[in-house]
Amino acid sequence: MNRQTIILLAVVVIIALIGSQSVFFVNERERAIVLQLGEAIEDTARTPGLNFKLPFIQNVVFFDARLMVFEIAKTETLTADLKAFEIDNYVCWRITDPMLFYRSLRTERAAEKRLDEIVYSQLRAAIGGKELNEVVYTKRAAIMADVLNRSRTQAEQYGVSVVDVRIKRTDLPNRPAIYGRMNAERQRMANRYRYEGESEFLRIRSEAEMQRDIILADANRESIIIRGKADANAIRIFAEVLSVDPAFYEFSKSLEVYRKAFKDNSRIVFSNEDPLLKYLK
Repeated sequence: MNRQTIILLAVVVIIALIGSQSVFFVNERERAIVLQLGEAIEDTARTPGLNFKLPFIQNVVFFDARLMVFEIAKTETLTADLKAFEIDNYVCWRITDPMLFYRSLRTERAAEKRLDEIVYSQLRAAIGGKELNEVVYTKRAAIMADVLNRSRTQAEQYGVSVVDVRIKRTDLPNRPAIYGRMNAERQRMANRYRYEGESEFLRIRSEAEMQRDIILADANRESIIIRGKADANAIRIFAEVLSVDPAFYEFSKSLEVYRKAFKDNSRIVFSNEDPLLKYLK
């Protein structure tokens, strides 16, 4: 093999290597983004078909564009009437914005973990405001539609579209811890009602005692005013009588003293000069 043949083969190999590093194919089930030194350099993903990139310094990451199903592990939740049960549900989702998906989550495993958190929180919030018969029978479709809309809104910021959320199965737990928790919740509610009743009782009693004290104080004030007016009126009458005939008043008061002192065969010793005996002489 001569030198020209070797050079020609080397050039062909180099061209083939550069071509293999510059060309890539995206099928209908995928979307791709081009990275340069680990960073996305474009705003949109590559569509299906033949695509090109710079060799060696750029690489390609492929994402599945098909609808994917993620089954969420069985979880426990409480309804508004404090009924505990287990939910087994699944989520249908797909990657709608590969660029945003790569920048925020990067992998499908991370996306499933984030969807698990989003759907679980929304499901608990929706079920927590409904009673058990509403969750199982009457309002199940409305609850799932609400969970789907809320989950879809939160997932959009990661370049993910939640297509559907469904409950596969609901079971009542048969474990003592669940019943203990329900009993503790009922006991907490009973204690709260007792506390509120006792507080209301104390409030009503204090208001009644305050009203009683006000009424008694007003009555006492009125009685003092009336007694004061009566005493003033008595003093006024006494002064008027005394000013008319002081001698008659003195005589009348002396007779009153005699009636109180000389009764029931009482024996009293007085001197002849005692002024009390003035009207008996």
